[in-house]
Amino acid sequence: MRAPIAFLLLSLVPLARASDAPAPRLDAGDTAWMLTSTLLVILMTIPGLALFYGGLARAKNMLSVLVQVFVVFALVSVLWALFGYSFAFHGEGRFLGDAGRLFLRGIAPDTLSVVLPTVPEYVFVAFQGTFAAITVALVVGAWAERIRFSAVLIFSVLWFALSYVPMAHMVWGGGLLGRDGALDFAGGTVVHINAGIAALVGARMVGRRIGYGREALTPHSLTLTMVGASLLWVGWFGFNAGSAGAANGTAGLAFINTVLATAAATLSWLAGDLLHKGKASMLGAASGAVAGLVAVTPAAGFVGPMGAMAMGLVVSPLCLWGVGGLKHLLGVDDAFDVFGVHGVGGITGAILTGIFAAQGLGGTGGPTPDTFAMGAQVWVQLKSVLLTVVWSGAAAFIACKAADLTVGLRVPEEAEREGLDIASHGERAYTR
Repeated sequence: MRAPIAFLLLSLVPLARASDAPAPRLDAGDTAWMLTSTLLVILMTIPGLALFYGGLARAKNMLSVLVQVFVVFALVSVLWALFGYSFAFHGEGRFLGDAGRLFLRGIAPDTLSVVLPTVPEYVFVAFQGTFAAITVALVVGAWAERIRFSAVLIFSVLWFALSYVPMAHMVWGGGLLGRDGALDFAGGTVVHINAGIAALVGARMVGRRIGYGREALTPHSLTLTMVGASLLWVGWFGFNAGSAGAANGTAGLAFINTVLATAAATLSWLAGDLLHKGKASMLGAASGAVAGLVAVTPAAGFVGPMGAMAMGLVVSPLCLWGVGGLKHLLGVDDAFDVFGVHGVGGITGAILTGIFAAQGLGGTGGPTPDTFAMGAQVWVQLKSVLLTVVWSGAAAFIACKAADLTVGLRVPEEAEREGLDIASHGERAYTR
């Protein structure tokens, strides 16, 4: 495996068919790295994302956030095996694959992946399944503390089928955006913009929390948020370096870029905190780290270390505006700022990838360095961003409307005041 996953269906399959190409062989090192990366992405979701979000909730809603992230991860994992993987990675359609891998049929323990020819296909299925699961789970943070649990499940099924699967195919499965040359190493469009736009639409349709804008709806445990952010940073190495698909130099590049972009973004956000509030906050440090992780995701294997740091420095001020000025301008109660960080950060990262991937700025030039042109690539990146925004937004509207018409999106007022831990789940996160 010598190219990012996003382009392997376009570049490796023809080579595998060539008469002089060597027969694919399992590589123990590549397989071990992909198994490890898969575990790391699971770690960044449960418990990483769950604790990050849970700490941001009020104490009476802590358990509800944990349950939503945990169960969404389980639900999407099952859906991925039933039909998601097949329609995302099997077949050559522009928007969707085909049914050739429904229920994972045709795969055996010794079947090697077409996309990663040195790795068993089951490992590739599991790795990509973790991406699908965390993408849907990210949306949970937008409507926390007031949505029905049953509505979360209905939305997750529909939005996964209508948005995540098509976007994964279009970018990574040989579909429309991949053919157009869009650079998305590990999920800037497929994961972060996709989830960020869905979160914005979902928060708008569910409505604001009681007391929003009139009383402080403060996090109950920034300690847990810091623990969650740390687990996200650790798990993200599986996300980014694992997307190289092999234990090779590209994985090493993605690894160091994940360190440096995140570190730079953390410092950049804290600088913004100091300028605006006069104090450096723990929440600011954690938010900056996540913003840096989001921004470098599409670029991890395409930009150089200095480019990654530059992206981290740029993204935090934009996300800081996204969770402040832009959020107030839109008037949306995005509870945990999913759009402000993942949406704004994903858009920023996708566009900057087209710039910092240039060889003159220390980048690799992408999969086709001999023909890389910065202006043309930025235009391709912009088109991929716009398509993702429209596609995800439309799918989220349909999914939310379906949930609203069937079970209703929002819990009753008395349940919201009591807290969803008791009202929806009959349990408390903490004993008194």
